[in-house]
Amino acid sequence: MSEITGHEYQLLKIFSSDFEYHIPAYQRPYAWTVEETDTLFDDLYSFYASEKEDENYFLGSIVLIKENTDRKADVIDGQQRLTTLTILFSVLANNLKDPDDKSSCMEILQEKGNKLAGIASQPRVFLREWDQSFFNTYIQNVKIDDLLKLDPASLDTESKKHIQENCRSLKVKFEETFQNDEDELLKFSNFLLNRCYLVAVSTPSQASAFRVFSVMNSRGLDLLPTDIIKSETIGKLPTDLQKAYTDKWENLENLVGRDGFNEVFTHTRTIFTMEKAKKNLLDEFRSYVVPQTTPKALVDDYLEPYTMAYMKLKNCEYTSSKNAEEINNYLYWLNKNNNYDWMPPAILFMSMYPDDSDYLLWFVRKLERIASYLQVTAQDVNHRMSRYKFILAEMKERQDSSLENPIRNIELTEWEKEEFLRTLNGEIYTMPAARRNYIIQRLDSFVSDGGATYNTKLFTIEHVLPQNPSAGSEWFDIWTEPKDRQYWLNRIANLVPLTRQRNSAAQNYDFDTKKTKYFSTKSGTSSYQLTTQVINIDKWTPEVVKQRQEDLLEIFTNNWDLRKNDEKKEREKFLLSGRGGNAFGYPLDDDNFIVLSGSRISNDVTEGFAQGYFDLRNSLIADKIIENSIFVKDYTFSSSSAAASVVLGRAANGRKEWTLLDGRTYGKYGQLESEE
Repeated sequence: MSEITGHEYQLLKIFSSDFEYHIPAYQRPYAWTVEETDTLFDDLYSFYASEKEDENYFLGSIVLIKENTDRKADVIDGQQRLTTLTILFSVLANNLKDPDDKSSCMEILQEKGNKLAGIASQPRVFLREWDQSFFNTYIQNVKIDDLLKLDPASLDTESKKHIQENCRSLKVKFEETFQNDEDELLKFSNFLLNRCYLVAVSTPSQASAFRVFSVMNSRGLDLLPTDIIKSETIGKLPTDLQKAYTDKWENLENLVGRDGFNEVFTHTRTIFTMEKAKKNLLDEFRSYVVPQTTPKALVDDYLEPYTMAYMKLKNCEYTSSKNAEEINNYLYWLNKNNNYDWMPPAILFMSMYPDDSDYLLWFVRKLERIASYLQVTAQDVNHRMSRYKFILAEMKERQDSSLENPIRNIELTEWEKEEFLRTLNGEIYTMPAARRNYIIQRLDSFVSDGGATYNTKLFTIEHVLPQNPSAGSEWFDIWTEPKDRQYWLNRIANLVPLTRQRNSAAQNYDFDTKKTKYFSTKSGTSSYQLTTQVINIDKWTPEVVKQRQEDLLEIFTNNWDLRKNDEKKEREKFLLSGRGGNAFGYPLDDDNFIVLSGSRISNDVTEGFAQGYFDLRNSLIADKIIENSIFVKDYTFSSSSAAASVVLGRAANGRKEWTLLDGRTYGKYGQLESEE
């Protein structure tokens, strides 16, 4: 049997002469997009900025085919992370001004070589043959500016395009985050190399490596965090209550299943912390949830109502004598989202207002709108979590909210409405399938009488004006201008949903033939109202499509309430939430920042919290500017970071963490705001 070894290594060791990584030709190409890349950077920087220096960050595992004594390793699992980390270090090197520092960073990317040890000078990571020369030229030799000047259309593989896009995004991230602060860059470099770890699992056998990869990615009935928390919670109860609460716990778990119950715990953690997880669920539940309650209250006041709410939300099974059908319809569309980041605010709201069906209907309608906005505009997980945390924070602060005086942070901002409509007016067909299918299905639901269903496994989207009309077809007579064909081809007015396999020949039929032979059923209609509308149109001209586009956007506008509010509104506040803190304020000149009365600070501070900010926090409490964790007066801080650190009780980069409700950061938009 082949020997399998696994060791935890700092990135300094991962990118050293101990390893020479090769991506086998049979592996899929480099596929990480800007979303995954930005998430990796944001997670790394967030951990670096907020966690104490003896805490380490775990980046996951890689699986290698590698002999113990050999440097060379074929990468079976981990290509995406190794490639993206290489791009990150290249951008880091590009930002370093000191030649010695830049040279040191270059050694992360390239093996300098050692003739005495028989080690050649070469890259540390070798991508597949099609991409390696490009990767070495621009990334591993830090030719960032040259890379970003290339026309994306000239790049002949998707991997190269991803490399360029991710490099450009990371360059912006570094510029916004560090602002040419060399000392801060070096501290971040130290964190990456010495406190960030990967587990490298190695075996000399390909079969063994694939078996390890399969096992590591399979699902089993291993011990879940909920099992450990159960043991700790029940064990702290009085003996005479332990059996009853064990039964209650297991009944809740049986209602939603083991995985579902684990999801309830994950959402509960989010409700308490209002931040994206930085560590594993067990550690964060112990740190942020357990200390704020008692074993009995954890079950009675949180797990029981949250599990019941989760079950109703996930299964669209809200029951009431009023509004139940409408509420469950909105829940159906929320569950068609490609993520469940909306679940924590929904669980909290339903547990707070279980019997107020009018207010609940209002809430799920607004929640479905904001979840749709976040999906349609392709916001990443960090943006989504940030957007939802402000809803959670307001719900906690305003527990007396009602339909007459509802929560406000669930409303879309005017900027978000504009972004939403701009995206809907764009080239829908070029989006990933999950996004474009959601948009088309939701639109069809708005124009139908509710008879259509959208759970069919066979759902396709077809162009009316074909992508490649046949030479000599009537399409060229009707659509005489190539620019018109190009502009309207992939927009929503030219798209229809079908419940049939695409027919490559039928796609290029003339309009009348296409309607009768491809779009219609035997009854002359379609399962989808959008398609039936097109069937009833006589001629498919640019003028018809333009008018249809306007009509469909108006339907979106009416159903999602996207009409612009022209009333003069008060200046938008910058917001900050996390660790129990929830604050709002405005930037002033020279990075001064005013935190407004009513803002709340966290109950405690992290270990290693800067002494200066700790003293400032205590002086504000002593001077009664902060009472019972609440600012009772406005207070002007000397910097946005000082304000953020005092509120959160941890190190914080104010330019990144103070944001408008829609996620735009103070660092990017604050100066503009302060000048208006």
